[in-house]
Amino acid sequence: MLPFAERSAGSDVIGGAINGSGTLLVRATRVGTDSFLAQVVRHVEDARALKPGILHLVDRVLRVYTPAVLIVAALALTVWLLGSWLIDGEPNGRRAVFAGLGVLVMGYPCAVGIAAPLAIVRAAGEAADLGIIMRTGEAFQAFGSVRTMLLDKTGTLTQGRPGVREIEALVDEEELLALAGAAESSSQHPLARAVVNAAHDRGMDLPAASQFESVTGLGVRAQVLDRQVLVGRPGFLTEQGIDLQRIAPHVDRLEATGRTVVIVAADGEPLGLIALGDALRPDAAAAIAQLKQTGIVPVLVTGDNERAARHVAAQLGIEDVRAGVLPEGKAEIVREFQQGGQRVGFVGDGINDAPALMQADVGIAMGGGTDIAVESADVIVVRDELGAVLTARQLSRSSYRRTRQNVALAFLFNGVGIPLATTGLVYPVWAMVAMAASVTAIFVNSIGRRPSLLFDAISSVGRQPSDDVDAAAAPAAREAAPAHAARR
Repeated sequence: MLPFAERSAGSDVIGGAINGSGTLLVRATRVGTDSFLAQVVRHVEDARALKPGILHLVDRVLRVYTPAVLIVAALALTVWLLGSWLIDGEPNGRRAVFAGLGVLVMGYPCAVGIAAPLAIVRAAGEAADLGIIMRTGEAFQAFGSVRTMLLDKTGTLTQGRPGVREIEALVDEEELLALAGAAESSSQHPLARAVVNAAHDRGMDLPAASQFESVTGLGVRAQVLDRQVLVGRPGFLTEQGIDLQRIAPHVDRLEATGRTVVIVAADGEPLGLIALGDALRPDAAAAIAQLKQTGIVPVLVTGDNERAARHVAAQLGIEDVRAGVLPEGKAEIVREFQQGGQRVGFVGDGINDAPALMQADVGIAMGGGTDIAVESADVIVVRDELGAVLTARQLSRSSYRRTRQNVALAFLFNGVGIPLATTGLVYPVWAMVAMAASVTAIFVNSIGRRPSLLFDAISSVGRQPSDDVDAAAAPAAREAAPAHAARR
């Protein structure tokens, strides 16, 4: 049975999602090339077009290789004609022609030209089948050498659906929640939405807020019912001159249990606090353990408070924790590790993760994240599983290894074949057979453990290109739909 994701009025659903029960009215906001499926197909095609470093090396070699083969072929023809004439008194045209043609056939750059792209196309298709989109060619080469993986907390290690767990009010609890919900109603931060949803769940009609201002990573301020309301981190309210001594013990107690605490104040006086919590992803602990087994050091990077971050890290076995980090600070931490000569990966899903995703050697965006995070990443995990990050890395390593093997095979065939052809002892037809064998060997090596792809390629001969694109996109769509299935 496919897993379900809860959706309510105003939530986004993806084309192809299955409604579990009841009736559902959906408004199409993106069609055609703007749809999610079309974007998946475009990202796959982009990954095939972009080149990792090894392809740039092959291109540089080919710029020299092709003229060199032509020169060698001309020299082989000339040397045999002149040499045989000088030695025997009669030019050996047959052997000279065989030498020239043999070098041209043996040196044909087909095998070299397809060696790397074929492995990359194969890996891009396999990744799409598994719900992983490799958006850049560099991701194929760099991901396998990543040794430090920075992970955001909310939405990456946790499910990204925080909820209000406890409320400690110095005034009426309903008043506290109403003021906090009204002030947070204009914010799109997951914690803000959790406060607003808690108020709605209690059937409260939130008053209108004006003069709203969000201080990124810290909190919000707004005017609600002619009162100046502040909602945010304890440190943020302290900076605003709010005395938190009365509720400091509650803050310490809740943060020690892993809660994220926001303070609510109005007109310079604290009204209480709201403790929020977010469940860990079911596969988070196993994914972190696998990362460590492969020699990758996980680092938790979050804007949350130190104690809450340490609590989550302890549950997952992460030793290096960077807490209380502002959005721009995440990119700075990535640079800090890179300056030590390490290749760094970053996994995130939010708007504030975009700078770090761009800065990292490999940025991985969880597919349920914001558009800007997805566009900033090198790798997109469409399915809602943290373990897919390991799968993406394994694909990167295997594809890069296969690419190097293909390039080595191509140059081995040509490196042995061209000198043999210059002897004039190789019939051109056998040179053609040798080149066909080299291309076949590269193709077989590229398909790896899936020989069925050979038969798929044969059966696709004569099929319209659009049919191939649809067939390639279908597995990704099937992976995407369960994570975004809608039900009421």
